[in-house]
Amino acid sequence: MLRLLHTAKVHRATFDALRDQLAPGLVLEHDLRTDWLKRAQDGISPELAGEIERCVRAYNTPVLCTCTTLGSVAEAAGAVRIDGPMMQAAVRTGGPILMTYCLESTQQPSRALLDRAIAGRAIEVRMLSLADLWPLFEAGELKCFAAEIATRVREEAHDIACVVLAQASMAGAAAYLGDLEMPVLSSPELAFRAMLERLGQGLQNL
Repeated sequence: MLRLLHTAKVHRATFDALRDQLAPGLVLEHDLRTDWLKRAQDGISPELAGEIERCVRAYNTPVLCTCTTLGSVAEAAGAVRIDGPMMQAAVRTGGPILMTYCLESTQQPSRALLDRAIAGRAIEVRMLSLADLWPLFEAGELKCFAAEIATRVREEAHDIACVVLAQASMAGAAAYLGDLEMPVLSSPELAFRAMLERLGQGLQNL
């Protein structure tokens, strides 16, 4: 069994589809906490951090946190951050890395995690904010959201080794960028595969 901690309902369908493709017998338990993302927009308060910690520690199964904004707090409580495997993959390209994000509250935790993966190596990181596109996601205009991200990324994807779509919600843009010469990295599949490896022996018995 794998527990997933979400702050957006759309991620449930994303991971159910990955499960059906990669590990059909795996049981997924989805925990949706949309209010946590709203409360974290101006910073994660001690009260909210305590709620996240208690939630993660209450589970007796591996936990994947699919929210970038809450990632560092969830990780400290024992969860796996959805963007961790993606940042490691980005560093393996050798850079330069173009990291783009659509929610300002994800900028600091995403950059900190990427810097941690870089670990002092001389890898250039370029940041691209697409915060003006976030209302499209909030309105449920997911195809338009993905297409607009792709258009803007394409304008900036020059002289780089890879593109990082920092938030799981941005993953749909990768389908519009398949013709780029560099990899376009998104977090859901990379994270799910990493969790399957972590579950290891248990998967053989499904």
